Amino acid sequence: MNFLQILLYLYFLQNNHLANNINLFIMVTIIYSRPEIFWFILGLGLFLLELVIPGLIIFFFGLGAWVTALVCLVGNPGINLQIIIFAASSTLLLLALRRIIQKKFLNSKNTRSDDVEDEFTGKEAFATIDFGGMKQGKVEFKGTTWTAESESQIKEGQRVVIIEKDSFKLIVEPKK
Repeated sequence: MNFLQILLYLYFLQNNHLANNINLFIMVTIIYSRPEIFWFILGLGLFLLELVIPGLIIFFFGLGAWVTALVCLVGNPGINLQIIIFAASSTLLLLALRRIIQKKFLNSKNTRSDDVEDEFTGKEAFATIDFGGMKQGKVEFKGTTWTAESESQIKEGQRVVIIEKDSFKLIVEPKK
C-alpha cells in the first residue's frame, strides 16, 4: 500500500458513509471473484422466499442456484454458462420433481381430511328454520349456525343428521 492509498483509507474511515460504500465494494468484489458464494446466497434467499410466498416453485430456483454453485465450485464456468446452468437445472428440477413432492408432502385441494370430515359426518344438529328441496336453510351444530341443504323437507326445530360437509354448507337428512 502506498502513502496515498493509506490516506484515502483513513479519510474513508472518518466518513462513515464512504466507509460503508467501500465495505460494500469489497464485499461485492469478493462475491464477484467467488461466484459459488453468490449462487449459494441466492439459493438460500430463494429458499427463504419460498417460506414467505408458498407455491413450491421458487424452491426449485433455489435448488438450481445451488446446482450452479456446485458447478462453480468444481469448475470455472463463465457468467453466460452459469446463467444457462441455473436456468436449465431450475427448469428441469421443477418439471421433474414438483408433482412428486406435492403428492408426497402437500395435501391436494381435492382430498379432504378424514379428521375434519368425521367431526361433522353422522353427528346430530337441529334446524332453526324450515327448508328442503331447492331451498337452503339453517341448522345449529355445536353452538354455531350453519347453512344447510336437504333433499327432504325439514321443519324448524327438527333433529337432523349431517351426512356431508361441503365447504361452509352442511348436507343433512332428517333423523329417523
